[in-house]
Amino acid sequence: MTAVDPSSPEGPETPGAGDTVGVVGTGTMGQGIAQVALVAGHTVRLYDAAPGMAQAAAEAIAARLARLVDKGRMSAADRESALVRLRPAAELAEFADAVLVVEAVREDLAIKQELFGALEDLVAPDCLLATNTSSLSVTAIGGALRQPGRFVGLHFFNPAPLLPLVEVVSGFATDVTSATRAYELARAWGKTPVACADTPGFIVNRIARPFYAEAFAVYEGQGADPATIDAVLRESGGFRMGAFELTDLIGQDVNESVTRSVWHSFFHDVKFTPSLAQQRLVESGRLGRKSGQGWYGYGEDAEQPEPHTAEPAEPPAHVVAEGDLGPAADLLDLIKAAGIPVREEEEDHGTRLVLPGGGQLALADGQTSVEFRDVVYFDLAFDYRSATRIALSASQDTSPRTVAEAVGLFQALGKKVSLLGDVPGMIVARTVARLIDLAHDAVAKGVATEEDIDTAMRLGVNYPAGPFAWSRTLGRTWAHSLLDDLHMRDPSGRYAPSLALYRHAYASENRESAP
Repeated sequence: MTAVDPSSPEGPETPGAGDTVGVVGTGTMGQGIAQVALVAGHTVRLYDAAPGMAQAAAEAIAARLARLVDKGRMSAADRESALVRLRPAAELAEFADAVLVVEAVREDLAIKQELFGALEDLVAPDCLLATNTSSLSVTAIGGALRQPGRFVGLHFFNPAPLLPLVEVVSGFATDVTSATRAYELARAWGKTPVACADTPGFIVNRIARPFYAEAFAVYEGQGADPATIDAVLRESGGFRMGAFELTDLIGQDVNESVTRSVWHSFFHDVKFTPSLAQQRLVESGRLGRKSGQGWYGYGEDAEQPEPHTAEPAEPPAHVVAEGDLGPAADLLDLIKAAGIPVREEEEDHGTRLVLPGGGQLALADGQTSVEFRDVVYFDLAFDYRSATRIALSASQDTSPRTVAEAVGLFQALGKKVSLLGDVPGMIVARTVARLIDLAHDAVAKGVATEEDIDTAMRLGVNYPAGPFAWSRTLGRTWAHSLLDDLHMRDPSGRYAPSLALYRHAYASENRESAP
């Protein structure tokens, strides 16, 4: 369970401005964390095992603070005061007066354990010890300590001075007092902390896996190309970046390594299975922006592929709306505003639009178009009014007239249209459903609260909404129903709804049917 209690009066006070904070490791993350502590008013000691690295890091931080002064974000006096408090350390013994030591060294369990073992002999008994690990177990790192209760995870996001989220991770032996001090410290530094238990991937890296996995699965199934999938995620799903461009930015090796670590830590749970296509990309050395080639090319002469966009088509003369369109209900107002007549009919079974040729247009539900006589599916949108692109899915048996009328309908609403293969659950819908499922499962297992999960996913990976906010908007049974349909078509277990999501949906049905 998560262990933070801001109301607890017990234990040492939260470190304040002027107290000494030690940072071990002077790479990008170490420098970023040191800068955050420095700007918050702490004396900061920097240490790195490599000779000269601590001094070089201090100079790099000084240069960044100078740029802040140039931009008017920091006064020259504050910069000078900060530089007086920034002190490279030649040895760990200089951390003796630290109230907090944060580690940001290489992701190697033995190295981290050895480091904290040495620190434990040097710092005061009430000094907080923290790791910035993103992939290792906080419990395992602190397991070799004599006082594991004061050991906690402080997972910052890169770049640490800019991104607000900090995951405060309680290991199995972490004291509530220690976790609370770390939480309050992060808040005092101007960050937005969220509390979570020590689970593989913590909050963000655990729950975000479907965002990448489902995009790669659609690609591997030849449902669409990377540029089209990315465009649909951005322009329909409301995500800031698509999965392919984002992993190119992160680094394919880094993203694949995190996925593999989470998968391994969950004992090869099929819900976290890595992508073979991404593995091949890494094996070929196409690591993304840093190598000049990933899913996309980044050389001077590289041409960026365009997403598939359907040619213009005539809008249908009218549509018949059968049943409540649920999450897509706004479409009816948009269709009417476009001057297309709509006849609304009540329908006990199914929610769809019937086109003039007799074909049907339905919101993605986890089923395939080939199962029906003449159906085109359309993907979920974060906001159908502001979405600029809509994806459609049809089979080889779908009538060309139905496809053309569906394309023309959305084009009449001012949307670009991307045609996919017969992809059950489409792109946005299956991704959001899986995010909701993993979020419910995490709460049920005591990883974090609903509020902290939504906060983490919005601030940590810039999602347009948190999974629980999505769930409330889409309806309690929506994600379970879609995943259940997907599971029937892919019984590997990848899409099997969690017990937590089942309980959530079933409890809703019981309430609605109760006398």
